[in-house]
Amino acid sequence: MAHVVIIGAGIGGMPAAYEMRARLPREHRVTVISAVDYFQFVPSNPWIAVGWRQRDDVVLQIRPLLERKGIDFIAQPVQAINAQANTLALQDGSTVAYDYLVITTGPRLAFEEVPGSGPVNGHTHSVCSVDHAEHFWKDYQKFLEAPGPIVIGAMPGASCFGPAYEFAFIVAADLRKRKLRHKVPITFVTSEPYIGHLGLGGVGDSKSMLESELRSQDIKWITNARTTRVDEGKMVVEQLDGKGQVDTVHELGFRLSMMLPAFKGVDAVASVAGLCNPRGFVLIDEHQRSKAYPNIFAAGVCVAIPPVEATPVPTGAPKTGYMIETMVSAIVYNIAADIAGQPADATATWNAICLADMGDTGAAFVALPQIPPRNVNWFKKGKWVHLGKIAFEKYFLNKMKSGNSEPIYEKYVLKLLGIARLHDSKPQ
Repeated sequence: MAHVVIIGAGIGGMPAAYEMRARLPREHRVTVISAVDYFQFVPSNPWIAVGWRQRDDVVLQIRPLLERKGIDFIAQPVQAINAQANTLALQDGSTVAYDYLVITTGPRLAFEEVPGSGPVNGHTHSVCSVDHAEHFWKDYQKFLEAPGPIVIGAMPGASCFGPAYEFAFIVAADLRKRKLRHKVPITFVTSEPYIGHLGLGGVGDSKSMLESELRSQDIKWITNARTTRVDEGKMVVEQLDGKGQVDTVHELGFRLSMMLPAFKGVDAVASVAGLCNPRGFVLIDEHQRSKAYPNIFAAGVCVAIPPVEATPVPTGAPKTGYMIETMVSAIVYNIAADIAGQPADATATWNAICLADMGDTGAAFVALPQIPPRNVNWFKKGKWVHLGKIAFEKYFLNKMKSGNSEPIYEKYVLKLLGIARLHDSKPQ
């Protein structure tokens, strides 16, 4: 009997548990370990931050969902991984042994890299968690009574730019609905070398389309932005030129700010010798397998992916939902094959597909593969994307509630975008 342990219960971990349980014979155990006892649909956090969603709309209690499927669940943070002994040390002092370990923890938010940033001990907000989104909503309600400048964007080293653009447009749309937009100057500050870079070197016509949208909504922007410090009500930003030299120093006053941070690996994972790169992301081969430990696999944001290209201010490559889904499916296939004594040779499809809400419209992009040159390089805008993301939210939450193990992106998103099936997680 094999024991498969999955650390993390997010957009990667929960589907991994469902798929693993559906594929493995019942004599094998599947256990999910999460630092919190709930699943949160992270893409909805920008809506929570402006009051368009409530926490209960996008948060599910994990235990009953997993236990209904015969999956064990432990709500404890992992303190340490002993990769040689195949054991995990939990916060309560207990240990869990595993035969196979799947890491889907997501990132640690590295607010410490920019002094004064972060929603707990700093002066900026985040929409990376439901708690952070609720914190913004609390301050936003006070802000609406005395509006002023807002700064939104992404810090140096950030890799998830789509939600920053989303949030700028969502806030602008919400302020228009409240008849307050004329009182709120909005500045978009990003470490990208140009608008629409997205950590991907641009996708289709993303540069001109997003620049046009920012102009039409009177949102000013600063690119090549190295945010160096945030004080109460003031952000210091060095704007670099193409050679990486400081061109202009901006001191931006604000009453409210949301800046996505750079990511690092979570401490318990990053501290395992030989498992990760210097930023704590898991080093894997083409089969999602650790290069140092053959019974450890990883998927999602915690995986090490090199930047698409060098940029004056460091930027990372995003890991979008479709990419994560195919990583998970490859891991499930490979672990099942390994248990059965068969070749574990499935690979993920590292393509980028994203639906970005913009308040009352939206933008969709497809980069196949993620790293150029590409077979598909596609970017479109329209109200249908806004409606599609709402439908996708409901679809994914229903998938989590039902325990459906079927991959969702190929069934729903690719059909929505009018793109043919692109990948089978089984080897060809």
